[in-house]
Amino acid sequence: MFAIAGHHGDSPATESRMNPFIRTLWIGAALFTASMAHADEAAWSQPQQPFRIYGNSWYVGTQGLSAILITSPQGHVLIDGTLEGNAAQIEANIRALGFRLRDVKLILNSHAHSDHAGAIARLARDSGATVAASTAGAKELRSGGHDPDDPQYGMAPRYPAVAPVKVVADGAAVQVGSIAITAHYTPGHTPGSTSWTWRSCEKERCLALAYVDSLTALSRDGFRYSDDPARVASFRQSFATIAGLPCDILVTPHPEASGFMQKIATRDREHSTVALIDTGACRSYAAAAQPRFEARLAKERQDPRATGK
Repeated sequence: MFAIAGHHGDSPATESRMNPFIRTLWIGAALFTASMAHADEAAWSQPQQPFRIYGNSWYVGTQGLSAILITSPQGHVLIDGTLEGNAAQIEANIRALGFRLRDVKLILNSHAHSDHAGAIARLARDSGATVAASTAGAKELRSGGHDPDDPQYGMAPRYPAVAPVKVVADGAAVQVGSIAITAHYTPGHTPGSTSWTWRSCEKERCLALAYVDSLTALSRDGFRYSDDPARVASFRQSFATIAGLPCDILVTPHPEASGFMQKIATRDREHSTVALIDTGACRSYAAAAQPRFEARLAKERQDPRATGK
């Protein structure tokens, strides 16, 4: 069982420093955007040994696609399912950590594309978990990725439809046992894009974790963001929302978009969580993405035929 509370469940963000490597992140994110043109990324299905991120938060995805397990004695929450063909991997990773699949009570989604939602239908069936998402995200999950409002409609692969899907309001906190996870609507990449925040603790130290959705403006040929002022405004608001999230540890649906695996490697090598913690990471992630979106809008204004990436 889980509950939805209509309020923010996280503590305010702590005062933090600006990331001095924002330009590097910007360049890396641009390279990541280019890599998204390849539909069949080998790393998306490459097995990854599951590991603890911090406290009761665990990584159970593949090398190139994140799936996050948050655990409690009363039940667990899974965020994202990765590709349809990865369902068995995700289930095996959960079991390898010593957890039972049937104890997953809730599955959440960042955005309803096949690389993050493809396996959700099977994972929900096998675990018996409830699936929940934003209003627009639930609509696309129920359609199996067939949503005309999605900028990638017609180019993004379809996947098994998910039903039923409960709706989590913007700012609402979903709860499973002692776990409280807050939904932050961050539309842009898709209309239903959602970022999720929660707290995990080790001994007396609790940190804010943020699972922040993609901010790339990828689309099918013929789609123009600038033709819809409301869509442009909501995308711009998403940058501000993400910049203001409580964010000690940043994780993204594509781990390379935030250098997550490199941070994990450094943490493990140095036996210290210092490398993983960056209280300015969400601000830097948003600040690196917004100029690319503004550049796309400028290109669309200059060339009426400009569409796509």
